[in-house]
Amino acid sequence: MSTPTVDPKAKAAETKKKFLEVWQKLEDELVDLMKKHSMPEDATEWFRKNLNYNTPWGKLNRGISVVDTYEILQGRPLTDEEFFKASVLGWCVELLQAYFLVADDMMDASITRRGQPCWYRVPHVGNIAINDSFMLEAAIYHLLKVHFREEKCYVYLLELFLETTFKTEIGQLIDLITAPEDEVDLSKFSLKKHQLIVIYKTAYYSFYLPVALGMRYAGINSDSAYATALAILIPIGEYFQIQDDYLDCFGTPEQIGKVGTDILDNKCSWNINIALQKADERQRKILDENYGKKDSVCEARVKEVFNELQIEPLYKEYEQKTYEKLNKLIDAIPEDVPGGPTATPNTQYEPMMEPFPLTIPNLGDDKDVVGLKREVFRSFLNKIYKRQK
Repeated sequence: MSTPTVDPKAKAAETKKKFLEVWQKLEDELVDLMKKHSMPEDATEWFRKNLNYNTPWGKLNRGISVVDTYEILQGRPLTDEEFFKASVLGWCVELLQAYFLVADDMMDASITRRGQPCWYRVPHVGNIAINDSFMLEAAIYHLLKVHFREEKCYVYLLELFLETTFKTEIGQLIDLITAPEDEVDLSKFSLKKHQLIVIYKTAYYSFYLPVALGMRYAGINSDSAYATALAILIPIGEYFQIQDDYLDCFGTPEQIGKVGTDILDNKCSWNINIALQKADERQRKILDENYGKKDSVCEARVKEVFNELQIEPLYKEYEQKTYEKLNKLIDAIPEDVPGGPTATPNTQYEPMMEPFPLTIPNLGDDKDVVGLKREVFRSFLNKIYKRQK
């Protein structure tokens, strides 16, 4: 008897619906914590509003990726308990994202986020948003303690969140001091700095963290599996951000859902760094005089240089080569029996700090309960290849 065909879009919609149902339980749980500590009603309601305003309204791709990763590794539909616990980890990723965005919006003096005023711009919030961002981060560790303290993977989950947070903050620092909006200095830009910003500010928490959490919860313990995951997911994250840079400049507002502002905002993007590498003396002078100016005429002059330097076809060439390279890395993963060897790519992906929380021998058995699967990585890659928004 043949297995019924599952509509991927319908399955994704159902997963998102169930994932959001878990959030309501977790939000209530976090607010109840305030009540248990006899916090004043106004503080309790403030915390609820902070949680609800900043956490569940994004695309939720990072959080749902934890659930998807865990299900792929199990090779079967999840039980209600498994879905719930994988979703807790997913919502911890979304809380981390909320913490970063609340703080980032203040640093960038942003106006809107997800179609509504940034949290610090909501009436009566202001600088209280600084403390609110800390509370969003603290909520992660409360949820981990409540739902995973008895699990063998608990310490690894803590390390993943702590290390990823530090790496992301390093990336934010490099971004802030390299490309401040009010001080344009293209001599500070380079492809190396762009790569550092992308990897540390985006790739670790958006791509490696969700998959590594799913792997830990599924019982994958071998260090080689995490080295393999890192060597594939960090380049996928880098590719994703370069796509964003490209679309910001060359995509239409109707296509990408926003007006691109990277040139106006002095962003250390892939486009400008490629242009700086290729520009002649005349083109470089135009870039120096016009990049990062809040002026549409200046923006048009920069785009004209980008077109002269053929940045768009160079991006398309980069995209195809990257897609082929990543598929080769994914194809090299042996889908062996649990506990079997996992291939580690021959070349270490630089730059990186300690790439993953190494297995601690005295915590017990370090054998893998399940094996790594190519679909985990291919599902990520196929979602973003040649995306238009």
